[in-house]
Amino acid sequence: MTHSSTPFDVCIRGAGIVGRSLALLLAAQQLRVALVHKGAGDPSETGHSDVRAYSLNMASKQLLSDLRCWPEGEACTPILQMQIQGDQGGDLRFDAAAQGVEALNWMVDVPVLEAKLAQAVTYQTYIEEMTEPAQAPLTVICEGRASQTRAELGVNFEVKHYTQHALACRIQTKEPHHQVARQWFQNTHGPEILALLPIGGENSHAWAVVWSLTPERAQTLLHADANDFCAQLATACEQVAGPVQLTSERAVWSLQLAKADRWIGVMPRTPTTTKSQAFALAGDAAHAMHPLAGQGLNVGLGDVAELTRVIETKEFWRPLNDPKLLRRYERARQAEVLAMGWVTDGLQSLFAQPALPLQKLRNWGMSGFNQFSPLKKWMAQHAMKSAS
Repeated sequence: MTHSSTPFDVCIRGAGIVGRSLALLLAAQQLRVALVHKGAGDPSETGHSDVRAYSLNMASKQLLSDLRCWPEGEACTPILQMQIQGDQGGDLRFDAAAQGVEALNWMVDVPVLEAKLAQAVTYQTYIEEMTEPAQAPLTVICEGRASQTRAELGVNFEVKHYTQHALACRIQTKEPHHQVARQWFQNTHGPEILALLPIGGENSHAWAVVWSLTPERAQTLLHADANDFCAQLATACEQVAGPVQLTSERAVWSLQLAKADRWIGVMPRTPTTTKSQAFALAGDAAHAMHPLAGQGLNVGLGDVAELTRVIETKEFWRPLNDPKLLRRYERARQAEVLAMGWVTDGLQSLFAQPALPLQKLRNWGMSGFNQFSPLKKWMAQHAMKSAS
């Protein structure tokens, strides 16, 4: 680690996956980085078990592999097939072999990934971990969607609240998952989206569950006893892998579509400020979207990759706090994030409509899309590469 008397080039506020990945990539350019921990608000720093698992695409895999932080073994499960079912017989399937790729994506265990990144940070001499922000020409805010710094800077965070909450947990089934991810759009108890995501390695019986429900039903299932919860989950997933056993705590959180109205700006001067400073937002501090497409962390790591590229390729005379430099990052990422937000919001809105004619139309559309190979292949390839 560096000594605190050394001036920093970049201060990163937030030491989650996005913040640590960015710190490591910038340190590889021999930039001096202050990495500020949020403290007890970080999921990895609470006393609760972490039930999260992320779906990562090829671009994210390459980025984390370059950092030598890609999880292996049971902490990383390649997805070979994805099966999506509508509420009126709609059916859509993606297959890695048909796409000519080794996997559609990879389900990665969050605590393992966070631990590998944290360990890598401790070995990097250009990074100093801190509990308070440090002065630097550039501050990058990676504090998540509830970022306090973003609010203090007066950046407007435009939020659309969904009438759904997400319930997450982990389960074990009698039959192995065969590396097939499954998703159901349902309307039995109001609009619901249930995803069963294979974890635990290639021959595992373990799954991560992400279930988007009405807030009332989410609370009911959160507090239901384990047997009742498993029975309702088995019914919802049509017992595709046999009886279900709950193996973790359950967690619930609200869902939203959100974006910052600006991603860059000038840091306000303080009595201790000696030079002008700029800021940039990255990850969930800049945007949030519905988890139905599994692109949240991919988009955040896309921010990391683009900001790293912009800094690495800048003119030698241009400082890190140059507004023109940071606008390159903002322009490149806002377009990508806006497009992905439209897709996830559109799908959520389409399947939230209970009218029977719309149910039949969207399910017909799913099945028709499944038969149209060129468009289906293009969509799958775009999703697999969308973080770059």
